Amino acid sequence: MPAVSVLIPCYNAVHTLDEALQSLVQQTFTNFEVAAVDDGSTDGSGELLDAWAGKEPRLRVIHQAHGGIVSALNAGWQACTAPLIARMDADDRCASERLARQVAWMQEQPQTAVLGSRVQAFTAPESSVGAGFNAGAGFRVGAGFNAYIEWSNSLLSDAEMRREIFVESPLVHPSVMLRRALLGRQRPYEDHGWAEDYDLWLRLALGGAQFAKLPETLLEWRESPQRLTRTDRRYSPENFLRARVHYLLRGPLAGRDAVILWGAGLAGRQLSKYLLLQGAPLVAFVDIDPRKIGNLRRGKPILPPEALLDCLKRYRRPIVLATVGARGARPIVRARLNALGLREGEDWWAAA
Repeated sequence: MPAVSVLIPCYNAVHTLDEALQSLVQQTFTNFEVAAVDDGSTDGSGELLDAWAGKEPRLRVIHQAHGGIVSALNAGWQACTAPLIARMDADDRCASERLARQVAWMQEQPQTAVLGSRVQAFTAPESSVGAGFNAGAGFRVGAGFNAYIEWSNSLLSDAEMRREIFVESPLVHPSVMLRRALLGRQRPYEDHGWAEDYDLWLRLALGGAQFAKLPETLLEWRESPQRLTRTDRRYSPENFLRARVHYLLRGPLAGRDAVILWGAGLAGRQLSKYLLLQGAPLVAFVDIDPRKIGNLRRGKPILPPEALLDCLKRYRRPIVLATVGARGARPIVRARLNALGLREGEDWWAAA
């Protein structure tokens, strides 16, 4: 039995598939299999996978009619046989020591359920097997994509990822290795109309699973106009908000009789919309902008920071959600809330 199964969903990736598979063949750790799911490709990806399987006995190909990413992931998961499952996408590249480093950690740290790594974006042109990292002048990496990678790469420990899991997905899906025993053999990915990986991390976090992330950069994550997070609506900001609210209500907000949002700007307005739609007990906003203080937002008062503690005292089990989305604002808000004696992860959570 292989020690690791590498799960790769594939849909119309003929121009990048060689590169991804070549990075797996070059792994220093060799006791692995690859379960590649051809999700009804029409560009020759299925035939390319079959050709690879003819020369690489560790590769097994699952062909299915096009069903989308969740269907492909679940089909691949069921085909995997190893106790550890590593994710990868058909347009990315692994460092040669990726599997070795992740297997070593999982063997030494049996409490870890999901292990990621730091990642780096690249825009190398398609079909550039053998070219160096960042070879060529492909699609440019945007500031937003770089900002997300910088944020994700900064979260290494379970506590750090759990602390900010309602901000964004703290793990880059194709970088992770998971314990099969945690999720069983049947369809761990669920389709709720939002990002299937973020949904899985949120479910696991609420269930008490432990996360970790290696400090090494072990995955090169291709940025292109065809990346699924750019083309599929399930990865839209609106659907990420829906996912956050869904699990906030089942986790930190469960049993609360008052929700106060620190931040009455765009992020607070957007989150409050979905909180109210789901029946959350939103009672007030807090903001530092004197032009907003004293006004109403969604029928709720906007208070100055010095009024927060008095507001909290009116309720039995209140909670504060920090919803200031400006870059660099979260540490400032964290310092202010902590200075008020509020405990992050209990009395308040970052949510933007």
